[in-house]
Order: sequence, then structure tokens, then C-alpha cells
Amino acid sequence: MINTLYLPELREMLAENNEAELREFCSALHPARTAEFMEGLSADEIWRVLQYAQPEVREEIFGFFPSEKQVEILETQDRQEVAELVAEMSPDDRVDLLQDADEAVVREIMPLLPADDRRDILRLQAYPESTAGAVMTTDFAKLGENLTVREALSELSRQAEELETLYYLYVVDDANHLRGVVSARQLVSSMTRPETRLSELMESDVTAVHVLDDQEEVAAKVARYDFLAIPVVDDEHQMLGIVTHDDVIDVMREEAVEDAQRIAGVAPLEESYLRTSVFTLSWKRGLWLTILFAAALTTAFALERYLKAIEEFSWLVLFIPLVISAGGNSGNQSATLVITGLATGDVKLRDWYRVVRRELVMGLLLGGFLSLIGLVAASLLAGDFLSGAVVACTLLLVVLCGTLSGSVLPLFFKRIGLDPALMSNPFVAGIVDILGIVIYMNVALLMLSFTKHPPPSAAAWLPSLPMFLVR
Repeated sequence: MINTLYLPELREMLAENNEAELREFCSALHPARTAEFMEGLSADEIWRVLQYAQPEVREEIFGFFPSEKQVEILETQDRQEVAELVAEMSPDDRVDLLQDADEAVVREIMPLLPADDRRDILRLQAYPESTAGAVMTTDFAKLGENLTVREALSELSRQAEELETLYYLYVVDDANHLRGVVSARQLVSSMTRPETRLSELMESDVTAVHVLDDQEEVAAKVARYDFLAIPVVDDEHQMLGIVTHDDVIDVMREEAVEDAQRIAGVAPLEESYLRTSVFTLSWKRGLWLTILFAAALTTAFALERYLKAIEEFSWLVLFIPLVISAGGNSGNQSATLVITGLATGDVKLRDWYRVVRRELVMGLLLGGFLSLIGLVAASLLAGDFLSGAVVACTLLLVVLCGTLSGSVLPLFFKRIGLDPALMSNPFVAGIVDILGIVIYMNVALLMLSFTKHPPPSAAAWLPSLPMFLVR
């Protein structure tokens, strides 16, 4: 609300070319708040405001705009001025920006960038998407292992202006191999021993990731060790860059969104919902809807085999939705728990036996509880005890089948190298629906085949129970 109220004042300052107030506006607030206040401005107006900010502040403010607005500014403003802004950005952020922008615009901007920045952009763009190399930054503190504390502090002061972070200082040898890490606090506290070499201070047991490691694995490792940044190395253990905690947050959010979309039966969107065209959305949703529709047709074919039994015992139709929903819901719960467990690292493939055992027990407990409710409800609705017994036995078996299917299938997908989230809730529900129908009808036929006479009424449960057992 506050940023909307501030827009007229901003536009008035622009109309009057009020340089003093515009400079104060760009510097007085946190860059995130400054960007928030400018949300309602057009790309041209935002760019005019940014011209009154210092280059380093301009880059920070620009970084807090949504990616759609950043791309719009990049594509519509003066190429030379935009190139100067891109050169100020951190390596990973500018690569992401240029990948989202129109290729023709990028070709115009690239020659205007310094040669070192061009080489860095091309190198980072060469790494496969969703790998550590694609999300790392090449701005990090790198110090030689033979430097003394005094020399390291001098070198660090020279590098500091161009670095994204100073959490960790990475120690390398003459061939750029990662040898260890020293914290900034550790270096400062060693100022009383200025001739101590970094090789004596550093932690040599450094946790690093390979440049081609999946970004989800990188995020999990950072979360596990509670790092602020993690080094990225190649096959020869040469230091290439770092993945910082803010990039890890972006990765985790991206992976969570993808998993949520897959769990809902939607192919992951490459762009935001509003930026994705209706035709692309229709394709990504329609693909899975078609697969699930085919699964539903299979359920219809399964029912078709039991039409004769349904005609003879018409009350079976009443409880088909109950059976299907119980199996599908239990399967969805198990699948969601296992998928999230695999995503967070709480569940490993080697834990498959424990998972199956737990889901077997839960299936029996949940199925037993629901079967008792089903026994009473079905007996009252159908008017006889046998109907309740059929539904109760079916619910126990279907819930058990749902919990086992929902837990085993994501583990199987993980084992063969696919994303467990592909085994989405609708997909599990489709499988369990088919199995539920088959189980329901076969249980009914088996139990009803024991009697050729009409089942006893609900009012005669207890008196008829011994006779039913005898039959």
C-alpha cells in the first residue's frame, strides 16, 4: 500500500528532474525497499530513477526487481548503459539475466562488456542447467597457501571491493588447487601473529562440490553442514567458484516449486505462471491429464469385467467411491511423505525396508480403523451385515495397498534415476483406483459366493452371526 502512495511523488520528482531528492531516494533506504517503492513505475521511469544512484547501489536495487522487470529494462534501455549495469552485477546473477533476455539483445550487449566479464559469462553459460556450475559465482576470496597473515590481509583488502561475500577465504596452491579454508574472523584474530602462514591456519578438510553436481544435491549439502557458502571444484580439485547461501535458497525454492507441480500432476513450468503462455500451460497440464485419463479409462475397463456381479448385487455401486477415495488418499499421503523425505535427505534408498515396514504397519492400523467405520456405515446403508463385511475387508486391503504403493513407487523411481516427484499423487491415485476396483469386486464375489440366500438384515446382526460363520 505504501509503495502505491509513493508513486505520485516519484513521478513528480522525475517530472521536475529533482536531482537532490532522487539521489536521496536511491540512497536513503535499503535497496530492497527502494525497489519495492518503484514497483508501479514503467521500465523507462525505473531506469531514469536508477541513473541517480551510485553504480554499486544501482546494481543492488536492480537485483531486487522481479526477473520479468529486469528483462524488460535490459531489452528496452540504452545498450551501453545497460552493459555498464550488467558488468557491475555478480557473475551468477548476470548469467541468469542474459539467459532470460532476447538473444538478439544479448548479442548487442555482449561486445560492450569488458573482455574478462565476457569470458566469465561464456564459461558459466557452458555448464549444464541445474548443476553447481550453473548457479555458482566466480567472485570469491582466494589466497595463496604460502601467504603470511600480514600479506593475506593486504591481498584481501585489494580483493574486497569486487567480492560478493567474505564469509570464507579459500586457500589454494600455485596451480589453483583447493587446499583449505580460513574464516575471516580467524584471519583477523591472527593479526597478533602476522608472520604465520595460511597453510598453518587453514582447515584442510574442506567440504566441496563438483562443478557438475546437481544443484539439489548442492543445496542439501549446504543445509546439512549449515554453510554460508560451499566451494565448487573440477575433476582435478581446482577451485572454480562458490555457491552462496542466497543461491541455495533460490535453488531450494525452485526445486520445491517443481516438486509441488509434479505432485499435482503438472509438468514443471520453465517460467512463472503468468509469463507462461496459455498454450504451454495447456500442454504441460494436458500431458498429465491425458495420462491420468487413460488410467481412469483402465478403471472403467476393470469395472466392465464385473458388470454381471454389479447387476446381481447392485448395492456394490454405492461403495465404489468410498473404496476408491480411501485407497487413493492413503496412497497420496504415503507418496507425499516419502517424496518430501527423499527431497530433504531424511529418507535414503537404503532405508527402503524401514519405509515398507512402517507403511505396512500404518496400512494395517489405518485400514483397520476405516474398515470398522465402513462396516457400520455399509451395513446400515445396504441393510445387511454381509455388505458391511465386504466393504470392511475391502477397505483394509485397499488402504494397505495404497500405503505400500505410495511408498514403494517413489523409491523405485529414485532407484532407476528418475525424479521421485514424477510418481505424483494423481498417478498413485490412478494406480490404486484400478487395484481398488479389482480388490473390491473380487472380495465381494468371494464372500458372496459363500451364500446363495439373501444376507441377514442389519437388525439381526448378532443372532445371525453364528449362522453366517457356519455357512
